Amino acid sequence: MRSLNSKFKEKLVETLKAVLPILLIVILLCFTITPIPPSILMTFLVGAVLLILGMLFFNVGVELSMTPMGERAGSIITRSKKLWIVIFIGFILGFVITISEPDLQVLAEQVPSVPNIVLIVAVAVGVAVFLVFAMLRMLFGIPLSYLLVFFYAIIFLLTFFVPKDFLAIAFDSGGVTTGPMTVPFIMAFGIGICAIRSDKHAEDDSFGLVAMCSIGPILAVLILGMIYNPGQTEHVSDSIVVVNDTVELWKLFMEGFPTYIGEIAISLLPIIVFFGILQLVTRDINKRTLIKIGIGLVYTYIGLVLFLTGVNVGFMPAGNYLGQAIAGLSYSWIIVPIGIIIGYFIVLADPAVFVLTKQVEEMTSGAISSKAMRNSLSIGVAASVGLAMLRVLTGISILWLLVPGYLIALILTFFVPKIFTAIAFDSGGVASGPMTATFLLPFAMGACEALGGNIITDAFGIVAMVAMTPLITIQIMGLIFKFKDKKLRKETLYQHGAISLDTYGDMEIIEL
Repeated sequence: MRSLNSKFKEKLVETLKAVLPILLIVILLCFTITPIPPSILMTFLVGAVLLILGMLFFNVGVELSMTPMGERAGSIITRSKKLWIVIFIGFILGFVITISEPDLQVLAEQVPSVPNIVLIVAVAVGVAVFLVFAMLRMLFGIPLSYLLVFFYAIIFLLTFFVPKDFLAIAFDSGGVTTGPMTVPFIMAFGIGICAIRSDKHAEDDSFGLVAMCSIGPILAVLILGMIYNPGQTEHVSDSIVVVNDTVELWKLFMEGFPTYIGEIAISLLPIIVFFGILQLVTRDINKRTLIKIGIGLVYTYIGLVLFLTGVNVGFMPAGNYLGQAIAGLSYSWIIVPIGIIIGYFIVLADPAVFVLTKQVEEMTSGAISSKAMRNSLSIGVAASVGLAMLRVLTGISILWLLVPGYLIALILTFFVPKIFTAIAFDSGGVASGPMTATFLLPFAMGACEALGGNIITDAFGIVAMVAMTPLITIQIMGLIFKFKDKKLRKETLYQHGAISLDTYGDMEIIEL
């Protein structure tokens, strides 16, 4: 009990550090350049409280349940040493996890030209196929960079055959479908798969599952765009609900809770059933560990319900109204620097980011600290939100940013240590989580509406931008890490007399 209490205290401190900055920024904007109605501010503040409580329960729950479940499932499957079992179970796992992801339902509603069930099944199949590819890559040690270059080349080739109004939503789908429910399990699943390998690159290959799974939805939606050939996609922005008193405020959140209580139950069920069947077949886990996992699942469930209710009911109206208010100013250009500041802090409030940074620090034995990861992610997301706001102001095509961005990211894969490439591309899927979809996207939509722009082509795409820039910033961090390590090793060899002064200046250390 004492260790659980200390865990809650530790997670509470981490959560407050992540959420309070974005909370203070929004309040500062409300009392200075963008006054908003008191009802929207109160809704935002209540949402923030739910968000903090949700992240607290979620982070404790993931550590107790989702991480050990994923690691054990990955090691159990790969221990079978039968390729067809790995492929079959990997496909089923990818399909059932994706089809129950709440964010996928939101994506389906944004594409009215394609039937909801068709889009949901297509995206789920895309994730399932690429989860299998990712598992096979790990088992056979195939370099991730080769696969990334190959598949992203196909993606950008397909963009020539898809209506331009469809492109932003297609690229957004890659980030939307890797939500806070699936990311912790999939990442732990990858660590479990690589645990049975004893070669020196096993640790490097333990990351990259999320990176591969993010490709499947983009390809699936692009292919659907070619088949259905949709024209101008219509979108009606959600009206901002104004409450007149605290009783109406209470009712607003009470109406939201049942929705997410049901959605999260449906989302957790496939993972629990999948893990339960594995346990019945293998009897691999003792009773005490199962009880601990069960408690963790309850915490995870409570956390996600509180978090998603808080951000969807409380944050979306505030984001939309702030976007409208800032873009409506005579100096609307200020939305770019404000977007950069919001982007820098908001990524830290995403629960899946906590999971990623912690796992990276643990798997690298502290060589890549969670602080360095968070800073790199913040810089990347800040840049992406600034560029997204520039798109809202100017209406430039998203391809003018995505093509050079991905080109730079893919070129870097050949110069940085393998583990940084895998972590970087995983980070792209993780960073573009529910905080992006429920605050930044409404923020961009509100701004676009105020400026009279095209919401589909100019506002959508912000999720794709948030998913892209961490690929560059984290790999740049990898380059810095590589050069520092090379210099340190040269100095160590020189101090021990292994190399001469003349050799010191010319020496190259190739492998990290």
